Amino acid sequence: MRLSFSIRICLLFVVTGIYNGAFCQSSEAVTLSSFRPVSIYKIPQTSIAKAKYPVIDFHSHDYPKTDAEVAVWVKRMDEMNIEKTLILTYSTGSRFDSLVDKYAPYKDRFEVWCGFDYTGHETPGWQKHALAELERCYQKGAKGVGELGDKGLGELYSMPTPGYGLHIDDPAMKPLLEKCAELHMPVSIHVAEDQWMYEKPDSTNDGLMNAATWKVDMNKPGILTHDQLVRTLENAVKNNPATTFIACHLANTNADLSMLGKLFDTYPNLYADIAARFGEFSPIPRYTKAFFEKHADRIVYGTDMGFDKSMYQTTFRILESADEHFYDHQLFSYHWALYGLSLNDATLKKIYSGNGRKILNHSKK
Repeated sequence: MRLSFSIRICLLFVVTGIYNGAFCQSSEAVTLSSFRPVSIYKIPQTSIAKAKYPVIDFHSHDYPKTDAEVAVWVKRMDEMNIEKTLILTYSTGSRFDSLVDKYAPYKDRFEVWCGFDYTGHETPGWQKHALAELERCYQKGAKGVGELGDKGLGELYSMPTPGYGLHIDDPAMKPLLEKCAELHMPVSIHVAEDQWMYEKPDSTNDGLMNAATWKVDMNKPGILTHDQLVRTLENAVKNNPATTFIACHLANTNADLSMLGKLFDTYPNLYADIAARFGEFSPIPRYTKAFFEKHADRIVYGTDMGFDKSMYQTTFRILESADEHFYDHQLFSYHWALYGLSLNDATLKKIYSGNGRKILNHSKK
């Protein structure tokens, strides 16, 4: 019978006469899913009450259940120094209309973006209806389109009708993307997932706890790989130079940000938000800091994690402070610690709102 590592260590200590019962308590009962470490380091900790500069949140959704909760959110935004939040509805029709009406009392604080209507996309000519609905949503108040989403099988994020089989670079999508350029409506799009969600959920997977939950099933017929999906984004950006694109979650290239950097260097109509990837990029703070500061003109702030005060404050702490080795188990399920990027003021101003204002002003021309 093969003995576990912890039992072998304890036997070694017994044989050598340095047995310590406390040391030899087995850790086998602790599972990785229940691992909630508390930092032992006595090092500076920064408490950030609100963002250092005004913020535009480029990636949020319809979280409030009631009008009263919308009002609470606005007060929270005031408290956190957030001047505007974009509600990415990926919706058309009556659902989109109801969301415009829901946030209308605070039209200076929220922008409501619509989706594409993929009804009948299996048949030729479906774009005629989709274009008409896009223009109707624009007249109703849509300032942009998003969040579009493709995790390998085509446009998933769309209500009420998803566009399975359609990738963003499909020629059938070009009339819609060209109409977005004509109407000055930016397009927010989620392609792929981060790399560890494609790896086997075993002991070698660096992001195991998230990968086990969000694993991408590559056995599905016709599904595209991570790199193929990033390529569809590149093709769409390249083929529609008049359309502004915002790649959600840093285009899910956190394992290799150089992929996104090459796109930034090539295509001036591409931006990226940092929403819901703070847990992915903060463990490599020096590399991320250098990347963010190099590409400061192309990155926008986003959350995609509700509107709790502590959530905002954790994101600000990661961007603004130089804090080391801290955790937020409420937001992130990885086993690793978080680190502050200590971004310079010029970069913070651009990411928090400078780039956002440039995009939104473009949408109003």
